[in-house]
Amino acid sequence: MFAIVRTGGKQYRVAAGDKIVVEKLDGEAGASITLGDILLAGEGSEMASLEGLTVTAEIIAQAKADKVIVFKKRRRHNYRRKNGHRQRHTILRITAIGDHKAEHNKSTEAAAPEASAAQA
Repeated sequence: MFAIVRTGGKQYRVAAGDKIVVEKLDGEAGASITLGDILLAGEGSEMASLEGLTVTAEIIAQAKADKVIVFKKRRRHNYRRKNGHRQRHTILRITAIGDHKAEHNKSTEAAAPEASAAQA
């Protein structure tokens, strides 16, 4: 199942298990938040009802984007200004859309203990 949600003035197409980078949201890493502004939802080509539908996400990290240099200059007026800016953003993992939860990949979880046993 997928949904289109709006947060920070932008729209994102998400499915359970996806990771997205959005504008800064309040919360600590590991906290769970609910995105309530859902524009569209469906599965395949079938559209679902938006009544009471919510998207649940987990905050992975609060981070900063790459630095953007702002340089202003006016010729022949001895006017130069240099400024830098790093936008703050939040990295989210979508855990559930309505009652559709993200499926954990059991094959990778099963392979991990075997790999650790082989190293020992």
